[in-house]
Amino acid sequence: RDREILILSRSSVMGVRGLQGFVGSTCPHICTVVNFKELAEHHRSKYPGCTPTIVVDAMCCLRYWYTPESWICGGQWREYFSALRDFVKTFTAAGIKLIFFFDGMVEQDKRDEWVKRRLKNNREISRIFHYIKSHKEQPGRNMFFIPSGLAVFTRFALKTLGQETLCSLQEADYEVASYGLQHNCLGILGEDTDYLIYDTCPYFSISELCLESLDTVMLCREKLCESLGLCVADLPLLACLLGNDIIPEGMFESFRYKCLSSYTSVKENFDKKGNIILAVSDHISKVLHLYQGEKKLEEILPLGPNKALFYKGMASYLLPGQKSPWFFQKPKGVITLDKQVISMSSDTESREEVPMCSDAESRQEVPMCTGPESRQEVPMCTGPESRREVPMYTDSEPRQEVPMCSDPESRQEVPMCTGPESRQEVPMCSDPEPRQEVPMCTGPEARQEVPMYTDSEPRQEVPMYTGPESRQEVLIWTDPESRQEIMCTGHESKQEVPICTDPISKQEDSMCTHPEINQKLPVATGFEFKLEALMCTNPEIKQEDPTNVGPEVKQQVTMVSDTEILKVARTHHVQAESYLVYNIMSSGEIECSNTLEDELDQALPSQAFIYRPIRQRVYSLLLEDCQDVTSTCLAVKEWFVYPGNPLRHPDLVRPLQMTIPGGTPSLKILWLNQEPEIQVRRLDTLLACFNLSSSREELQAVESPFQALCCLLIYLFVQVDTLCLEDLHAFIAQALCLQGKSTSQLANLQPDYINPRAVQLGSLLVRGLTTLVLVNSACGFPWKTSDFMPWNVFDGKLFHQKYLQSEKGYAVEVLLEQNRSRLTKFHDLKAVVCKACMKENRRITGRAHWGSHHAGRWGRQGSSYHRTGSGYSRSSQGQPWRDQGPGKKASGHSWER
Repeated sequence: RDREILILSRSSVMGVRGLQGFVGSTCPHICTVVNFKELAEHHRSKYPGCTPTIVVDAMCCLRYWYTPESWICGGQWREYFSALRDFVKTFTAAGIKLIFFFDGMVEQDKRDEWVKRRLKNNREISRIFHYIKSHKEQPGRNMFFIPSGLAVFTRFALKTLGQETLCSLQEADYEVASYGLQHNCLGILGEDTDYLIYDTCPYFSISELCLESLDTVMLCREKLCESLGLCVADLPLLACLLGNDIIPEGMFESFRYKCLSSYTSVKENFDKKGNIILAVSDHISKVLHLYQGEKKLEEILPLGPNKALFYKGMASYLLPGQKSPWFFQKPKGVITLDKQVISMSSDTESREEVPMCSDAESRQEVPMCTGPESRQEVPMCTGPESRREVPMYTDSEPRQEVPMCSDPESRQEVPMCTGPESRQEVPMCSDPEPRQEVPMCTGPEARQEVPMYTDSEPRQEVPMYTGPESRQEVLIWTDPESRQEIMCTGHESKQEVPICTDPISKQEDSMCTHPEINQKLPVATGFEFKLEALMCTNPEIKQEDPTNVGPEVKQQVTMVSDTEILKVARTHHVQAESYLVYNIMSSGEIECSNTLEDELDQALPSQAFIYRPIRQRVYSLLLEDCQDVTSTCLAVKEWFVYPGNPLRHPDLVRPLQMTIPGGTPSLKILWLNQEPEIQVRRLDTLLACFNLSSSREELQAVESPFQALCCLLIYLFVQVDTLCLEDLHAFIAQALCLQGKSTSQLANLQPDYINPRAVQLGSLLVRGLTTLVLVNSACGFPWKTSDFMPWNVFDGKLFHQKYLQSEKGYAVEVLLEQNRSRLTKFHDLKAVVCKACMKENRRITGRAHWGSHHAGRWGRQGSSYHRTGSGYSRSSQGQPWRDQGPGKKASGHSWER
């Protein structure tokens, strides 16, 4: 307990700018060493029968879980799997349950930050390859870069280990904080200072975790508030003024320095960042608090044109059921953001309810508390099932409490109306400023009334949608400045239901609208995998009455209109069983992070281009609802990182038709039909995505787990001319030798030196395995997922060793470590790959037979890669692949061969 706690400032730490370093240098007392075993025992005694549960932000933990010494060669996957198993076993032995959350998609508000980090990673990768070429060895841990595909395969590893693993429908930190709050969890394990801002369960550091003893550091947000003179409810405001993943750090730079110049309590030993955080906090507590609840934020802060984004940043920290005292409160309990309306509601049955008002029949007193700087008492109220007090904020000037909602004892009349099919009365509430009644309506099976708010300025009603089984209202409101929707969900819901109503936007949208479609409105309900609907309204179509939210509402559906199929895709996504499928079908937008690729190596193309034709065929399969595949509106937005791509905008990539024996089956057949013969059609579809239908018989003869590997190798060698026979020998030899090696043997392997080309080939193969995950899930899982998990078919150091041996001309027997049984399998697998390549007019030769045409180009002029007959190849265009330029729209000349 007495050991010194040191929290270092890390450039990789996500969340609030400068807060991690501030905590370590200026406020170390908010960090307390705790022991998970002791915390779990205390939790069990306090809540008998409740299993202590820790919510794990898996994306924050990847670099700490990856303990193998080697990371440069493509990943030590057996060692990594073993490390994950030890991690899980340790917590299980302590009686602690783990729930793992992974990022499922990048929110639009955070795209700029995502791009910024990816470009920074590109520079780091350039330095890594420069080091390899100079020293022929792996750089030190200070240049550590996580292996490609680590996040994707960690999901499957944890599921294999029997752990509950979930993939978010937005950025994971919000869902992690919500889950921890709603399920009374022991705490959150991660490395993101946003968890100090959320008003949720305790936050523990993964970087300070000692697995042997289960000691770690708890960062206490209450102590942080004491040090800053703030309330917990002030932390979202502080975070946005400092900058976070939504608000760029430079947006309020001048404001922060004005605060700094007027801040008089600066100590000499405080660093600049620490001074700024203290100065902004001081301004909030001594200046802004004077106007809290009386003036809007834009009246007391220099928000300017960034007002809408700032409010989004603030709202992003409000968990279901929570309110911010910094949102200007109207007398009727509607939170007004200037000309926008937002309502935060919670399920009345939830454990962590933030009550709107005291119960009319309650005799419970409302306790009062005093803020750290304010002399004014702040009433506290407790929900009927709440386990903690929730502060209610008051306005210091008007002597009137700022109500959370209308008082049930109010003397004001609340008119009631009844729906034609509903037996429930529906109250009507009035907004005093627009002077317009705001109807409340319910769906035929809704359990809760659904308010309809009207914004007086935009003259457009803003509907509140409630699903048939939903217990919470979901308000959808439109920000007139940003032309983007801001979504608020009920307490049990973690999912948005976006409605696009922008008639002015000039941005090209990949969403395909069909006015003639009369589609029942899919609704978003709880987190238990209810269907999310992504709706896009054609501005030229006459809108239906927004007060009618029954099942007959007409809406235009984007990308995929089949709600049953979309629900299946969503379920697989949330349960971390698929990869990218739901993103394609819902938003039509996907991303892929950095890969260890040498930007100076013109001979090897980027994995983003190599596997793009596969993805295009998957798009045609998943987006079958849009019949006109040549339409410009049907394009998937790809944010793929590759050398030379500035990521200023996504690549618009169109689906690519494929030929499947017997025709292309529907997704309902592939996903929902359980007849045994359908498995054959699933495999046919998978092979068609790789354009390998002609090699079906040869591949079926290959035993597990090499079938999927052979499929991937055939595709790679047909696609890229600069892969040679020595590369094929190394790929096959490492896969065969891997089967007979233990984790400790693999850990002790030491390649003679590090070859930059082998580094890129290792990453290329692993990205191919993630592509297999996409295709396999899109086709209804014709292959067992375990067959292409990297710990079963690939090891980075082992491949590197075989590559160096093969490059030096070692005999196949040496590559196979003189094992005769492996020799037979080797020749069988090699024959399958070579025969399939010959069908595509691709003869795999040794490096000694290469000619000058192998320098810096890929693709084959003499072969038609896909069987639609387009026949475009990159070499036939006479340009190296890197000269094509990023962001090209898919038109006549496709990216594929």
